[in-house]
Amino acid sequence: MFSFVFKRVALVVPTFLGITLLVFTLIRLIPGDPVEALSGERGMTEERHQRLLHEFGLDRPLPVQYGDYVWKALHGDLGLSAITHEPVFSEFMARFPATIELSFVAMLLALAIGLPAGIVAAVKRNTAWDYSLMGASLTGYSMPIFWWGLLLILTFSVWLGWTPVSGRIAIQYDIAPVTGFMLVDSLLASDQGAFRSALSHLILPAIALGTIPLAVIARMTRSSMLEVLREDYVRTARAKGAGRIRVVAIHALRNALIPVVTTIGLQVGTLLAGAILTETIFSWPGIGKWLVEAIHRRDYAAVQGGILMTATVIIGVNLVVDLLYGVINPRIRHA
Repeated sequence: MFSFVFKRVALVVPTFLGITLLVFTLIRLIPGDPVEALSGERGMTEERHQRLLHEFGLDRPLPVQYGDYVWKALHGDLGLSAITHEPVFSEFMARFPATIELSFVAMLLALAIGLPAGIVAAVKRNTAWDYSLMGASLTGYSMPIFWWGLLLILTFSVWLGWTPVSGRIAIQYDIAPVTGFMLVDSLLASDQGAFRSALSHLILPAIALGTIPLAVIARMTRSSMLEVLREDYVRTARAKGAGRIRVVAIHALRNALIPVVTTIGLQVGTLLAGAILTETIFSWPGIGKWLVEAIHRRDYAAVQGGILMTATVIIGVNLVVDLLYGVINPRIRHA
């Protein structure tokens, strides 16, 4: 087991370095003068231009800038935002709970609907249930998030007036940030009105963000279940008189979970990437909206730090998924 864990953890190092190099390179390929974008000045003198280049560390050779960036990142220093002059790590952590709350609810929605839909579609293969569920999942997978989000706002916020258009909570509520999760903090404050407001603001963004993972999980669950249901041990369990629910829930589902767990882990990346569009559409004050604003302002430190921290979260989740393989199927530990 130790060897299995060590190999998986060792793969994190080159992945992390590759991400730092990719982020460092891509942000510098954006056309335009970064100093003018950062300072907001046009027609500045050459002396001031050079002084700002030195202040932001952009006058040094690129390899030196990259080495300094990686060294500081390894020590938890992601630099200062050129716009707010606040530590990037602090700005990231201030907004990260909002993104986590949105992604968590979206994933719960995807799992609560996607797993049962995939199981039912597999058990009732080639029936109306199968065609309807897989057709709906294909439709959900095909819808762009920006279009789906706007459609949800138009339908439930504008036409029906059931949910708020944007934001995280109504402006009349002032909840002290204890955990950073608005639903939890409103409960800790014993403010039922604030909780209902936070929940109503969360519904549409979570639906928009969770639709694609829901569709992917449903289709993968169906495919994996169909493969397992054809195995000899499943037929043997049926021949011994095991009930249909027991065969599906006990014998088939556990063995079908390995590719599904892989899919769920990969969907974390999809959620965090989709959060950029979702948070922008719904004005959700999370990492996605913050990154979009940082890219527009050419805030190198904020973009680099935000993407690096997000990628680190995705790497961590995928590492946990890899380790879960050994729990679900012990044979993988010796592979």
